[in-house]
Formats: sequence, C-alpha cells, structure tokens
Amino acid sequence: MIPILFLATLCLGVVSAAPTHDPSLDAEWHEWKTQHGKTYVMDEEGQKRAVWENNRKMIELHNEDYTKGKHGFHLEMNAFGDLTNTEFRQLMTGFQSMGTTEMNVFQEPRLGDVPKSVDWRKHGYVTPVKDQGSCVSCWAFSAVGSLEGQMFRKTGKLVPLSEQNLVDCSRSQHNNGCHGGLFTSAFQYIKDNGGLDTSESYPYEAQDGPCRYDPKHSAANITGFVVVPSNEEALMKAVATVGPISIGISVRLRSLLFYKSGFYYDPDCYNHYPNHSVLLVGYGEESDGQKYWLVKNSWGEEWGMDGYIKIAKDRNNHCSIATIAAYPTV
Repeated sequence: MIPILFLATLCLGVVSAAPTHDPSLDAEWHEWKTQHGKTYVMDEEGQKRAVWENNRKMIELHNEDYTKGKHGFHLEMNAFGDLTNTEFRQLMTGFQSMGTTEMNVFQEPRLGDVPKSVDWRKHGYVTPVKDQGSCVSCWAFSAVGSLEGQMFRKTGKLVPLSEQNLVDCSRSQHNNGCHGGLFTSAFQYIKDNGGLDTSESYPYEAQDGPCRYDPKHSAANITGFVVVPSNEEALMKAVATVGPISIGISVRLRSLLFYKSGFYYDPDCYNHYPNHSVLLVGYGEESDGQKYWLVKNSWGEEWGMDGYIKIAKDRNNHCSIATIAAYPTV
C-alpha cells in the first residue's frame, strides 16, 4: 500500500510590488499587454504594472549575472509577468493526501550501464508541446504524454490523446478537473473507463465541461500503471528502458517561471513537495559534464526551450524531480 499524493498545478507568483511605475517603460508595458492579450480594469492595472516591473527587474539582474557566468540558465519575460504572490497561492492548491491504493512498483532491470543520454523525441514517442492555459490541468497533460509514448511503443503510431477527456470525466477517480489532479488517478480512470479519446475527437478547451467520452473515438487503453521508486537512479533506469515518464516537480521560484534556456540549477529549488506535473522525456550531459533531466512542460512553446527545460540531474533530487513518478502499462 503506497500513499497517493494529489498534484495541483502551478501558475507561479512573485513578490508584491509598490503601485508605482517607471514612465520610460510605458511602450514596453503596452507592447507586452498586447502580445499576451492582457486587459485590466482601471483599478487593477497599476498593481499589475508594478508587479510586471518587479519581475522585469529580477529577470534583468539575473541575466546580467548569467552573462558573467554566475548562472547556467537564461530568463525571459513571458505571459506570467503580472502574477502576484497572492494569485500564486490561490492558484497553487498544493498537495493533499488521497489515502492509499494498490499499485505496481517499478522493478529496476538487471542491466549493465544504461545509455549516457536518452531523448525519446528523437524516436517518435513525443507529441508537440501543448498549452494548459488557465486550467489547472497539468496532471492530465502529464498522463496523456506518457500514455502517448507507450501507445507508440506498442503500435508504432503516435496519436495525440485528449486531456479534456480526463479533465471532464475522471472525477470519480478523485481528480478535480481544472482545479487539479494526479496523473495516477488519470491512469486509473482510463483503465476503469476502458479507453481514452483522441484529442482530435475531444479537443482541449481549458475549462471544465460535461463528460463527452465516446468509445468509437478511443485510441488508447491501459492495463494498469507502475510507480517508480523515489530516487534518481531508478528514475533514470525507468526512462531509459520504458519511455517518457509522468513526474511531479516543485515549481515555487520565479527563476523557473521565467526560465528560457540553459541548464537549470537554483539552490533554492530544494525538496518541497511537487506541485506541478510534467513529462520526463530523457536525460543527458552538457559539454562541461553537468548532467540534466529533459522535461516537457505544458505551458506552450513560448516558455522555455520551445516548451522544454533541462533540470539538474543527480543534484540531490533537484526541484523534487524524482519524488513521484509513474507510467501506464498498455
């Protein structure tokens, strides 16, 4: 009996800022609002502008240090630039105990050395990066990603599957639609339901809706799921031998929210409980010997390296990357 934890996703916040602004940034502020479709009521805009300026300054200072070699990763302003700490706390509902359940545990294969690097994108296992939008549904994207990979492994066909099907239909398995969930509960729904529709037949809407599963559009089913032990060596072996793995990470820092490129290591990203679900698609090593995990996010292609991030590997479970991991069996 292993405890199942409830992952609700992100949308990071920032420290509060005084409602003052720099007039020299007016044009940049208006350009940013237009680019990301931001509109505010009159009483709201001043505070949002101050938060945006605070984030902008943090990014600027970080990148100055980056050019001096003090950091291994680069930051960039993005659509999250106006989030406050209060909004962050409201949107991140955190971990909640979901009791216990029976599940299979990954048995590490008796192999010699695993490959030095793995990237399942190169072998056809991974669909394009998607965007969860304002719906707290990272758990569904993570679950769908690992199932897409396992179905490709079984059939040789990469078919995009429906996150919306999970958002709308897996409440009986204790998921909460756009208010959070867990990828293992998503796997349980697919097994109980006997299938999952394609994304073409059941497209993503970024909001809760009635369950509209149609078995004639089902393109995947599972026999169960396997949980990977909470250590990086077991996780590496699972990724190397199985394919993309659903994992949880800790997303509490602005440095991760505004990540653009490079090797992500932030000493403040230590072992909090995971609060965001992502897809682990591989691992590797930089030319300077630093090892990393290759992670697919669900914040769209504009975030990070076309939607991906390289997170430090074998650095004491950085950002809690090995704390909870699982994959479906098909």
